[in-house]
Amino acid sequence: MKVIFMGTPDFSVGTLEALIEAGHEVVLAVTQPDKPKGRGGKMQYPPVKETALEHGIPVFQPKKIRDPQAIAELEKYSADVMVVIAFGQILPKQILEMTPYGCINVHASLLPKYRGAAPIQWAVINGEEVSGVTTMQMDEGLDTGDMLLKTEFTLDKKETGGSLHDKLAKAGADLCVETLRALENQTAVWEKQGESPTPYASMLDKKLGDIDWNQEAKAIERLIRGLNPWPSAYTDWDGKVMKIWDADVVEEDSNEAPGTIVKVEKGGFYVQTGKGFLKVLSLQIPGKKRMDAGAFLRGYEIKEGTVLTQKK
Repeated sequence: MKVIFMGTPDFSVGTLEALIEAGHEVVLAVTQPDKPKGRGGKMQYPPVKETALEHGIPVFQPKKIRDPQAIAELEKYSADVMVVIAFGQILPKQILEMTPYGCINVHASLLPKYRGAAPIQWAVINGEEVSGVTTMQMDEGLDTGDMLLKTEFTLDKKETGGSLHDKLAKAGADLCVETLRALENQTAVWEKQGESPTPYASMLDKKLGDIDWNQEAKAIERLIRGLNPWPSAYTDWDGKVMKIWDADVVEEDSNEAPGTIVKVEKGGFYVQTGKGFLKVLSLQIPGKKRMDAGAFLRGYEIKEGTVLTQKK
């Protein structure tokens, strides 16, 4: 097939490469504009642009995909299908209906669950035991189009937002190739979505990581995993931001207030939560790399009775 590929971040790259490897002719890669990064403000290519250029694929970076000039540019390529994965802009009806096979989206959840921008992280934060990828025929709604294929698997007990991202990126790439094959062979079956049983998976915000120690340990531990590696879960320790990267739930309680360090031992320290202890195993403080809690305790004094608080 002649494919226009629309995507932006790392999550999209594997699908682009899988389409090329499967023999599809990717005639254009559409991605978000370059953005400045770092203190120097050097302009950085989106990952999809870097990959497309490596394969000699033309790149188009419209500020607004719905502008008439952008729509006219897409029409020039006479593609059979558009594949959309984490592109970052809402497509108008004129684009959705531009090609014979329309726009096929690869979405990182088992639709209709977790429609929205951050389905991977919210699945971990909410304690889902199963996740997966869905391909769908895009319509004008937000992740509401008819479903085509799904693949699913069980999450590990220590699944993080980062590890699930990588698994779903690989699964999505394979599923997209399989979906295009079904369209070509006329074996595809479309299934309408019902109502979503979960809230909209809104974009992540750094403030989401500010740990509320009044929550139970199980919820805080899931938050830590879901926001690893970005934007991270954190707390205030003596006026400093302490990022927490790994922790265990301990089903014990004390009479101390939530946020209080109740026990310190060689391999970690225990924090009272709204219900249960959270044993901190890996953390990071300003100016330092990630370290296990044992290494932290060898270099910094932290006592029972110390209180960790929200930054707000």
